[in-house]
Amino acid sequence: MYEVLRRQIIALDLKPGSALSENEIAASLGVSRTPVRESLIILSEEGLVQIFPKVGSFVSRIDPAKVADAQFLREAVELASLSDLPPEFDPEVVRRLSANLEQQHEKGIELETFFRLDEEFHQGLLALAGHGSVWPIVAAAKGHLDRARKLELMDAHATLKYADEHSEIFEAVAGGDLDAARVHLRAHLRDIFEHIERLRKRSPELFSSSTRGVPVRRSVAVWE
Repeated sequence: MYEVLRRQIIALDLKPGSALSENEIAASLGVSRTPVRESLIILSEEGLVQIFPKVGSFVSRIDPAKVADAQFLREAVELASLSDLPPEFDPEVVRRLSANLEQQHEKGIELETFFRLDEEFHQGLLALAGHGSVWPIVAAAKGHLDRARKLELMDAHATLKYADEHSEIFEAVAGGDLDAARVHLRAHLRDIFEHIERLRKRSPELFSSSTRGVPVRRSVAVWE
């Protein structure tokens, strides 16, 4: 239940600011309200859901501060892993990364497919350094970042741009040019900062603001 709701939030199927009805979610998934309520509590602890007594539960708006925190954590982990790369790579991991990059460059690739490949690529880079098991910890901390990235990927030609950047990073790593790999990886991960203000101007209703108070549940099921 938790995984289902979290996936829907990250995928923007449950939009930032939208109201969450325990009864409706339970009915749609064929479960009781108890697992729904427990899942919402866990999601609130992650900052992806906000629960207001006597008002209701809402999908948290994207918080730019949390985006920055998650990007900082991700950059620290991924750049540090480059220092642990072994002299010889696991050929199976290299094969998977190469196949992954080929799929990323396929014409007409769907957004969700690309996002999955993007995640697998970065986990693969960590795996090259023997740190693949760290990825779930990183992934759990970047819910706000992932939603901002989803909005960013909706821009025209964004998937090709990032696929090319992934190729640059991999080629530098495979060629043993770790200085270039660090430069490419850092620029790639920080790209979100160049887009976040534009995204906020385009869709301000999806982002948090210090001026917003407690939401009001209305028939349109979004925050006021």
